[in-house]
Amino acid sequence: MTLSAHGANHPVEGAGQSVQGLALGWLQLFQLISANLPVGSFTYSQGLEWAVEAGWVKGADGFEAWLTDQVDESLVCLDWPLLKRLHQAALAADEPALEHWTQLLLASRESEELRLEETQRGQALCRVLKDWALSDGPLPTCLSSSQLAGFAWAGARLGLNLEQLALGWGFALIESAVMAGIKLVPLGQQAGQGILRRVSGRLPAQLATAWALADDELGGGLPRLAIASSCHEIQYTRLFRS
Repeated sequence: MTLSAHGANHPVEGAGQSVQGLALGWLQLFQLISANLPVGSFTYSQGLEWAVEAGWVKGADGFEAWLTDQVDESLVCLDWPLLKRLHQAALAADEPALEHWTQLLLASRESEELRLEETQRGQALCRVLKDWALSDGPLPTCLSSSQLAGFAWAGARLGLNLEQLALGWGFALIESAVMAGIKLVPLGQQAGQGILRRVSGRLPAQLATAWALADDELGGGLPRLAIASSCHEIQYTRLFRS
């Protein structure tokens, strides 16, 4: 609405608050998906460090293919469908369902290192959520086992919708991987930006696939990632925690 020079016209009551609430929601989402705060995801490479050393990933094209596989076979087929179920459980305050889907997620992380990463990032996020005081009571215990569970629960408490959460989670995953790729492959900043734009640009069209999966269809299929992560656990020299 256009305001007159004398301020005679006023926006509809409540409209300003709703716009402010939407903006605040986005800002809180950006904080939750930050690679630096609260969970330090920039310190993990998801097995990429060993894959580069072993020669499985070479150059920008090889890295983009590696990352695209992660999105198609893990994000779309596992993380996003579980995010949907965790978010629904959080909205319903259904702690047994939260626990069930969290345990399925942990069981689907195929190496000790990947499970440890999930738990470490979950614990870091829980410390932030306690400070945010989003609940009158204690946080559900399963949140400290999984970053994804904490992310879904926080999104439900903050009024963020599922699409916002899914795209934020997907972008954060891709951005963290690109940051690792820039150091390890190595890639130039411009090449990294190009990969980030192309791979993240595929996300909106893949949401429908993730939402349509039934419970018995959930699960990733990335044996090379599992092998790379397992080998990274005993890699002699490494920069990343996973």
